[in-house]
Amino acid sequence: MLLVGDLVHCPSLGELQILRHHLIVVDPQGRISYIAPAQLLESAKVIEAASEPVTPLPRGSFLVPSFCDLHLHAPQFLYQGTGLHLPLMEWLDAYAYKAEEILDADPALAERVYKRLAVRLIESGTGSVLFFGTIKSETNLILARVMQAAGVRAFVGKLSMDISSRPTYVEKSAEDSLSAARRFIDDCYSQVAHLPAHERLIQPVITPRFIPTCSDKLLSGLGALAAERSVTVQSHMAESHDEVGWVKQERKQDDIDIFEEAGLLTTRTVQAHCTFLDSPSLERMQKSGAAVAHCPLSNSYFSQESFRLREALQRGVKVGLGTDIAGGYSIDIMNSMRQAVIVSRMREGTRLLASGSAEEDQEAMPVSIDWKESLYLATRGGAHALGLSGGVFSIGASFDAQCIHIRDLTTGQGIGALDFFDDAPQIADEWDIDEEVIEKWWSLGDGRNRYAMWVQGREVTRRD
Repeated sequence: MLLVGDLVHCPSLGELQILRHHLIVVDPQGRISYIAPAQLLESAKVIEAASEPVTPLPRGSFLVPSFCDLHLHAPQFLYQGTGLHLPLMEWLDAYAYKAEEILDADPALAERVYKRLAVRLIESGTGSVLFFGTIKSETNLILARVMQAAGVRAFVGKLSMDISSRPTYVEKSAEDSLSAARRFIDDCYSQVAHLPAHERLIQPVITPRFIPTCSDKLLSGLGALAAERSVTVQSHMAESHDEVGWVKQERKQDDIDIFEEAGLLTTRTVQAHCTFLDSPSLERMQKSGAAVAHCPLSNSYFSQESFRLREALQRGVKVGLGTDIAGGYSIDIMNSMRQAVIVSRMREGTRLLASGSAEEDQEAMPVSIDWKESLYLATRGGAHALGLSGGVFSIGASFDAQCIHIRDLTTGQGIGALDFFDDAPQIADEWDIDEEVIEKWWSLGDGRNRYAMWVQGREVTRRD
């Protein structure tokens, strides 16, 4: 596949690159094999030697990497947008466990929910997702099959929990839970074993729900299994005041201590929330190589603290964004980006008001982030946390991308919620994508601007 147009990406935190009129070549395995300005002689030779024609992007559009969602509870999509009035531990009993149990008991409903979830993800430009599933392996295999068919890159976690406040929704013992986790890993890999390696979009994930639902025996067993099979690990850590207090009272340790001792804090680990991690704990996260799924919306509902995002980034902790459906009500990572900036700005305001003097204000490191940094988190940051090569346009990276249509250059009209007021007759030849236009899309854009999306080089959607 050969495409020509404007490319936008964030190779590093805070860095926004606009690559105007570039040729990008995607090989049969879905990886970028060539990228350079289209007007170069070398690019002309590549085009001439190609066995297929060049496809120009629509004028007034650009490519940006597809989004990564590092934390989404697939079964909770069943009741997305409701039930957000309770504290975390009460909410789990009243809504989360109930919905997960319902889907585990009804495979047909699970398939309907997950197919609709795939549609919504693609509409939102999300190409890679780290999923929390349910206890029952078969339900998680449905999730994996549906996402593979839809073309969404899916890391699927079968829940492991041998402790529960809901007697009907729990595994019988640590041994039973470990055996089920091992079988799920094998079954998940087997489900795509017939496909070429580059077409296998699903991976199993070891998923202890969180410390209050897992015995020490189960956690240490999962840590050993993760090391044996070299698979991704995910959980919730230091999420809310009541959860942190429960762990401290019952286990006499902090979350991070327990996960580390169990071998569940590694370079393949993604921990959601982490709002109660202090500076020494963030240092430990960086040393372990574990990543954080920052979920600003659900944190606002269920945590009494805001995640120390700037401090984590300053220390080199890997961070990406998550929607945390249904603890957060929006499946769109664009909203997570905006919320991440808003929360950080509120933290910065609190810091300034609490500081002692103007001199201290100037010397201290601001804790806010800007829109460019949030775009990095939604793309390259998330991909890096998952061990993926995508999230950036470079040779060898997976071509995980979305085409964003900003403006009809014939009429001068913006697409969707975007409006422009310059002289329409002149724009066809003079108008270019710039940082101001991209920021406008970041602030106001929605699904109407999404013209097409690719995952591993495969086109998964295109607007007429």
